[in-house]
Amino acid sequence: MKDYLNICSYLSKYLLIKIKTHRSNSLNLKTVCGTISFLIFTISNIQPQSARDIIDKSYELVYAKSSYSEISMTIVKPNWLRTISMKAWALEPDYALIYITEPARDKGTVTLKREKEVWSWIPAAQKIIKIPPSMMLQSWMGSDFTNDDLVRSSSVVDDYDHKILSKEKIDGYESYIIESIPKPEAGVVWSKIITWITEKGYMQLKSEFYDEDGFLIKTFRGSEIKSLGGRIFPTKWEMIPNDKPGNKTIIDYLDIKFNYKLNESFFSQQNMKRIR
Repeated sequence: MKDYLNICSYLSKYLLIKIKTHRSNSLNLKTVCGTISFLIFTISNIQPQSARDIIDKSYELVYAKSSYSEISMTIVKPNWLRTISMKAWALEPDYALIYITEPARDKGTVTLKREKEVWSWIPAAQKIIKIPPSMMLQSWMGSDFTNDDLVRSSSVVDDYDHKILSKEKIDGYESYIIESIPKPEAGVVWSKIITWITEKGYMQLKSEFYDEDGFLIKTFRGSEIKSLGGRIFPTKWEMIPNDKPGNKTIIDYLDIKFNYKLNESFFSQQNMKRIR
């Protein structure tokens, strides 16, 4: 907003100088009118960015139109942990396919998302199972991410109304704090999401997810900011459940290629059995 006001002030002074100049040299109305039109056009196109714009840019940073990534996911419980390695292909916003490469007992397991539906290929049983709506809130691969997280991650921008609450420095970065409330017609899980997004770079460093009773259910944290795939963003993501002390899920991005060549036919049930 400060920058916006400074620019408006500068343009106003520029207009006054123009008018005075033309008065002293026999006023040229055509030139002055042209200047006014230019200023009106310029000011109308210099608007302070909205909360929705900021949220949208933060998702565009990590969700390109298409991508291929290699990921390590560590599930931490109070008495044990296990790490799963995977490859993931995505065609935003509706298609994703995730192939488990390690450990050996889970290798070959595939999750497919097509629009609002999710399937799982279990190689040991040689079966494709459709995840019913009643299981969308259940854990994905034993992690703190749900099946619904897979489906809904890219719809936050459109399914919620967003408002800037304030600014705060987090992890050394000056950041917007944005409140997102679901639209009346949106069939979403969370009654409120609070997100911290950096002013520079639009990186999501923290998000809090609240249930319909207003209780904090889980917290997302982004860290280890570095360049990957030609972009700078948090490459380590942690999902921490509020009611389970000692539990969390850590996702580390090892490699990513944005705008990877893919088409819709890649995300098929037939490909769930073939992909490697």
